Amino acid sequence: MTVTEYFTNIKDTATSIFEGMTITLSHLVRKPVTIQYPDRTPRPVKETLPDRFRGFLKVDMEICTACLACMNDCPIDCIKIVTKKDEALKERVLTQFDIDEAKCMYCGLCTEPCPTGAIHFTKEFEGATEDLSSLLFSFVPENQVIIPYKALKKEKEETVNA
Repeated sequence: MTVTEYFTNIKDTATSIFEGMTITLSHLVRKPVTIQYPDRTPRPVKETLPDRFRGFLKVDMEICTACLACMNDCPIDCIKIVTKKDEALKERVLTQFDIDEAKCMYCGLCTEPCPTGAIHFTKEFEGATEDLSSLLFSFVPENQVIIPYKALKKEKEETVNA
């Protein structure tokens, strides 16, 4: 390394430090800007979220076919679906549909394979809690069963062709 390269490196280093410090010092003299969330925001935060925002998951049980596609595609097993054959009704019924939002990584892999769009993201995101069991959402009430939705043949053809 020559003497000129040595002094050029020192000059470049000093210039770089000076540029960084000017940015830092400019923030020291600015008036701080703090938004008092959620009390004093101009609009509710939910209104400012984009349409494709990934908040908590919600399941529309009226159109859920209990196909288990969402549970099978979930990479971290935060969805648990239990079905059984009901002898009295002579058909398959849902006995449990739980989503553990504490485990969910909001990847969207469960929403894509759903044939009816029953599982989808909401704009709800405020889930701060000390008790993780409060983030376990059950969509089938305890000790109850839900008969899965059966799509009509026309609906099935339309979803396949679409």
